[in-house]
Amino acid sequence: MYINTMHKKSKKALSGAALVFRRGLLLCLFLFAALLPLSAQEEVSPQPGSLSGVTPPGGTTAIPSPDASGIPFIDLTIRNPANTQEVAFSLQLLLLLTVLSLAPSIIILMTSFLRVSIVLDFVKRALSLQQVPPNQVILGISLFLTIFIMWPTFDLIYQNSFRPLADGNINVEQAYREAEGPIRLFMFRQMQNNSGKNNIRLFLSMRGLDQPNSPADVPTYILIPAFILNELTIAFRIGIYLFIPFIVIDMVVASALMSMGMIMLPPVMISMPFKLILFILVDGWGLLTDQLVRSFFV
Repeated sequence: MYINTMHKKSKKALSGAALVFRRGLLLCLFLFAALLPLSAQEEVSPQPGSLSGVTPPGGTTAIPSPDASGIPFIDLTIRNPANTQEVAFSLQLLLLLTVLSLAPSIIILMTSFLRVSIVLDFVKRALSLQQVPPNQVILGISLFLTIFIMWPTFDLIYQNSFRPLADGNINVEQAYREAEGPIRLFMFRQMQNNSGKNNIRLFLSMRGLDQPNSPADVPTYILIPAFILNELTIAFRIGIYLFIPFIVIDMVVASALMSMGMIMLPPVMISMPFKLILFILVDGWGLLTDQLVRSFFV
């Protein structure tokens, strides 16, 4: 009994000593971290009359050689504006950063990305595929197909908006107008059907606006949601056409299994290989890509 009591007391003493040691070690590390920048600053502080702290013989000052890495030094400073032009430039810069933050939404909703991604997802579901291809692959394919389809529009935006703005020939407002034109033209070209025109009339009526005399009179905030609804309608229509042959295969397989009394066997397990074989034999990916791209230029 006495030995157990002494053993417990010794364990408590050791744990208390370990706790004190840890606290002391943390305090030493904190002091070392706090004093290290001060000592480094005293070591690299230059002497008066020299740039590097060491004056070479002969009274001349050694000029430090530039960094060979070629990485520029970036310095962001905040100061009061000197005139109204700097205030306007700061506001334009904030507006540009806001537009850049909305760039993913612009690419998804104002280009061909919406239609392409929905159609590819329909194909995946029609083939009864769960994880192949993954969603990241489908989005990647949609992105590069969007770049391929939208390349003429992006080229016009670069030539008429971005490049003159970088050269200083136009201001931010003019660059915005030049970039808005090709995007509006692309959206109007996709809305030549009755569904697109009805969507424009729908949003104009909800805002209480009169019918425009020309497409140029349609505001951009009316055109964008109308274009989104039109793309959703076209994408779902294409998806329905893609589903029809695969649904026929599912019905044939389900009827065959029912006639053989295999009720407990899921029809998807049998129909999926047949759908994949049919899709590969007719060059499904090639036909799908060809028709998707052509649907934007009709």
